[in-house]
Amino acid sequence: MANSPSAAKRARQADQTRSRKAGQRSNLRTAIKKVIAAVAQGNLEQAQTAYTNAVPVIDSAVNKGLIHKNKAARNKSRLNNQVRGLKA
Repeated sequence: MANSPSAAKRARQADQTRSRKAGQRSNLRTAIKKVIAAVAQGNLEQAQTAYTNAVPVIDSAVNKGLIHKNKAARNKSRLNNQVRGLKA
């Protein structure tokens, strides 16, 4: 429980931020899972489309402070390697 008005305001702001970021995090995870699911099915076209759609979602998560830029680069690299693995 907040003891001062400024602490109470900060708690309210934290709740708003948490709920906003929850939706963004959900979109991020969904985009990544779609690529992984397409790769698991072995569908190259669908995997490429899902990867193309996932990259801007991952990049926007970095810009919003949701994930670190190195994590984004790692995710994109791993997903891209999986998609490229279907071609071979």
